[in-house]
Amino acid sequence: MAQYRLSVIVGLIQFRSMLTGSELLAKVKELGDVSKSDLVRSCGYVSTKKDGGERLNFTAFYEALLEAKGLSLGNDGVGRGKGGRKLSYTATVQGNGNLLIGKAYTAMLDLKPGDEFEIKLGRKQIKLIPAGATEED
Repeated sequence: MAQYRLSVIVGLIQFRSMLTGSELLAKVKELGDVSKSDLVRSCGYVSTKKDGGERLNFTAFYEALLEAKGLSLGNDGVGRGKGGRKLSYTATVQGNGNLLIGKAYTAMLDLKPGDEFEIKLGRKQIKLIPAGATEED
């Protein structure tokens, strides 16, 4: 019986973790003026599609980059209204006389439907005090 020599070639698979923080900033600075795709790929924001192809995770990359620079997209929604707009912290009296505060503000204060408030009128101001609480709380 003939003997065959079997050579097994093992491909090196490089697993890169997604860079974050100062490591991410340093890598972006180091790479300089490369394409966006190469930048995302080099920083490890790559996943594999079902067909084995490569998927570049641009959104995750840009979110990590903003966070590394000290900015946050604010996943908790604080300070942001619908569509990511900054809250103006003003309210307008509507045509029917109602004063609408808005969902973004009630969410920031963790207010629920049915919450009750005592209305205190002052000189050119309105205070809403949760029912049963004192003004100092």
